Amino acid sequence: MNAIEIRGLTKCFRGMYALDGLNMTVPQGAIYGFIGENGSGKSTTEKCICGHLVPDKGKITLFGKPYTDAGVRAKLGALIENTGCFPSSSVHANLMMQAINLGLKDREGEIRRVLKIVRMEEHAKLTFKKCSLGMKQRIGIAMALLGDPALLILDEPINGLDADGMRLMREILVDITKNYGCTVLISSHILGELEKIATHYGILRQGKMIKEIAASEMDGRAKAYVSLRTEDMLSALALVRGVGCRAELTEGELRLYGVEETGGLSALLLQNGQRILELKKHKIGLEEYYEDLMRGREA
Repeated sequence: MNAIEIRGLTKCFRGMYALDGLNMTVPQGAIYGFIGENGSGKSTTEKCICGHLVPDKGKITLFGKPYTDAGVRAKLGALIENTGCFPSSSVHANLMMQAINLGLKDREGEIRRVLKIVRMEEHAKLTFKKCSLGMKQRIGIAMALLGDPALLILDEPINGLDADGMRLMREILVDITKNYGCTVLISSHILGELEKIATHYGILRQGKMIKEIAASEMDGRAKAYVSLRTEDMLSALALVRGVGCRAELTEGELRLYGVEETGGLSALLLQNGQRILELKKHKIGLEEYYEDLMRGREA
């Protein structure tokens, strides 16, 4: 069973399509990286799933049931845009207010549980406004985890965090899926961080899903290439193409595909008077894969 299935989702604002027939599938137990440019429809999709917006057309199912079903909505937790906390209240007080709002029975026990998950047990008495950005993001996740949801939706939770904050957030998200059985849908512009934890990706452009792919599949089909810089790039490009090598000049370097061994390449360049400034092997990661999709290089 999939945690989320979306078919033909459409949402229009003043004649402009934020979502245009979006299809999307999030497997249960996944960390689903939701990727796209600003204005591509990520937040609109998340708000539709959470019931904050009503779609014009389309179908949303959560765990096989309509997203409007009261039982399935109780399985959903979300952090979209901000935490909604009272600045002058303590971390504990904010969580207690949310626990009361959700009608939870063992409120103190549930608060202790979520604070432990987000590594905030020692900061329960701290006033929210005195918390760092990373702590506030973790408090927001704790709020979303109250009630032990099966699906967690997070909108840009790692943006603005320092390296240590991002590392801690990665650990928490992996912990949530592995040890608490929660599916996570996370949007982010920091693709290098997303690549370290995501099991699946969905890539949006102009309100449409242009690619859904498992991380394992992307790793298996990731293209290897050699980056080359010489003193005369255009002559080097003509030279390598002349011997049948697939190459392109991009962002101040030559990218050569299908080159298994660089010794012969170096010899060819040197024999033809090319001075090599840089010669490295690479494998295309998520960020480059995404850029290729945006440029129409990858299907």
